[in-house]
Amino acid sequence: MGFKEVNIETLEFNPFTKIGKEWMLITAGDEKKHNTMTASWGGVGIMWGKSVVAAYIRPQRYTKEFVDEQETFTLSFYDETYRKALSICGSKSGRDCEKEKEAGLTPYYVDGTTAFEEANMIFVCRKLYCQEMGPQYFTQNDGIDEKWYPQKDYHVMYMAEIIKVLVKEI
Repeated sequence: MGFKEVNIETLEFNPFTKIGKEWMLITAGDEKKHNTMTASWGGVGIMWGKSVVAAYIRPQRYTKEFVDEQETFTLSFYDETYRKALSICGSKSGRDCEKEKEAGLTPYYVDGTTAFEEANMIFVCRKLYCQEMGPQYFTQNDGIDEKWYPQKDYHVMYMAEIIKVLVKEI
């Protein structure tokens, strides 16, 4: 089983389900060294005439180093049978263990970056913009700072163009 490239305009993709409920992996790096993390925050849309994603990464996450160093990264999506694997990738650091092996994931190298063979769908993304978030930018705080950032470890937002969509061939 492999992947085939599809036109993004043919996707039936609900970001509220795919990102918020089913989660995704953000992965960056190459065959020599890469890292992944689970994310349940993000967005999909149009910016500057391009199909884009917004990915949010806290500064202490090891994956952030790889995203910062590379031009591209992947977002990959899985079915419910991989919930435990995504839980491992969201709770352990690649600095301390080989979490993709613990999670039972097989690297899939594509366009100079990394995803995983177990994914149902992969977005290959090229960074366009990044911005540190902070309390000075909240227009309606509503307790956001206290609830989500008690350690003041504000996310960095990455806006990236979706340059390729791959879906698993059945």
